[in-house]
Amino acid sequence: MKVKKNLIKCNLTTPGEVEKLIEEIRPNYIVHAAAERFPDKVEKDFEAAKLLNVATSGRLAKIAKQSGSKLIYISSDYVFDGTSPPYKDSDTPNPLNKYGETKYEGEKAVLSENSEALILRIPILYGPVESLDESAVSCLLPLLLSEKEKSVSDYEKRYPSHTRDIARIICDLIKVNEEGTSISGIYQWSGKEQLTKYGMLKAMAEIFSLPFEHIKPDRNPSPGAPRPYDALMDNSKLENLQISHHIDFKSGIKECLKNWIRWC
Repeated sequence: MKVKKNLIKCNLTTPGEVEKLIEEIRPNYIVHAAAERFPDKVEKDFEAAKLLNVATSGRLAKIAKQSGSKLIYISSDYVFDGTSPPYKDSDTPNPLNKYGETKYEGEKAVLSENSEALILRIPILYGPVESLDESAVSCLLPLLLSEKEKSVSDYEKRYPSHTRDIARIICDLIKVNEEGTSISGIYQWSGKEQLTKYGMLKAMAEIFSLPFEHIKPDRNPSPGAPRPYDALMDNSKLENLQISHHIDFKSGIKECLKNWIRWC
């Protein structure tokens, strides 16, 4: 793994490495966003996914508590089965696949070790990438550019959020905590636009004036690991703190993909 300037390489699964780094830096806040996040990969190597998504998360929560750091653990809408939206933070998770299972178990491990930790559940993300396969949204672009006929899911409903929105939400949560309102437990954010993968590709085609006739809607559940049909999450707990950020999908994805259109 390459590490850019001003970043520090750290293997979270190596005992002692995280402890040493946190002891050196003494952070006030730790945002734990590392995870094996591709459901089909988790199905193939469940033990490795559990190590990172569950065991490592619990250990990091314990280390944060010992060091006096506030842990913010990034979770997923995949903890829900998608049958009864919108989901409140108090609703009992029922993950459909092993990825969702590891994120739910990760939540429990974090709160078991550190009751002052904060869980932030988020939906599918998109943002600036160095490789199109970094995001389950940007990885769709080659299907549009190939002009070969392709069936794309028009079944599962998603609520994409720009990574900048999530970063702002995290910063706002930290600000609230710094101003004296102690925050812990579970918070949720879903984007404000409902789109299937087919709908996302249609939006990309409209933005960049690209052919779309070769993309066909598949209205059956996606193959591979089962995905929730509609895991819309209730945002009211954040909105009650006056925290709400949403870049509309067309504006956000245009900014993220415009250079890729030039290069392709």
